[in-house]
Amino acid sequence: MDSPSARLIRLPEVLQLYPVSRSSWYLGIKTGKYPKQVKLGERSSAWRESDIKKLIDDAGAAK
Repeated sequence: MDSPSARLIRLPEVLQLYPVSRSSWYLGIKTGKYPKQVKLGERSSAWRESDIKKLIDDAGAAK
């Protein structure tokens, strides 16, 4: 059974939680601002929910 921190989420859900444009998100990955994706297959990626929650928490703390 997966724990909530081990859950993987796809890009549409990531962008719902952290509202930036798709192109801004990928630019942020390239520059190291946002967490890298986990490859699920040749054309499929997801992000660790725990990484996204940490990103949101860190952004809130910086304000």
